[in-house]
Amino acid sequence: MGVLTIGCFASASGNMSYDFMLRLADAAARKGHKVNIWFSGNAVSSVQSKQKHLKDYSTAEKYLKTLVEQGVKICTCEACSVARGLRMSDKIEGIEWNTMYWFLAKIHEADRVLQIGEE
Repeated sequence: MGVLTIGCFASASGNMSYDFMLRLADAAARKGHKVNIWFSGNAVSSVQSKQKHLKDYSTAEKYLKTLVEQGVKICTCEACSVARGLRMSDKIEGIEWNTMYWFLAKIHEADRVLQIGEE
């Protein structure tokens, strides 16, 4: 099986690229591939736990927890998180905080790399 590393730069709110990234990671993990996801820019806000789930507005929390349970390695950019006022204690359990070096290391070990988002 291969290794897929995804860099996600899109925010979760109403973004089809973000939804696509979650479904792609889920499908790859279910087929036995190793998957790494890096959140940067506005995407870092999606890893906060205890987000309010409204009837017509979903968050990614449930999906991200499932991916973590499947063994998907998920990390968020520490600098982007701090710049947006997020705290490490507020993130979903199992999701790491780290520097860009984490993402670069995962790129080097990957068979395929995708960058999803506006930047």
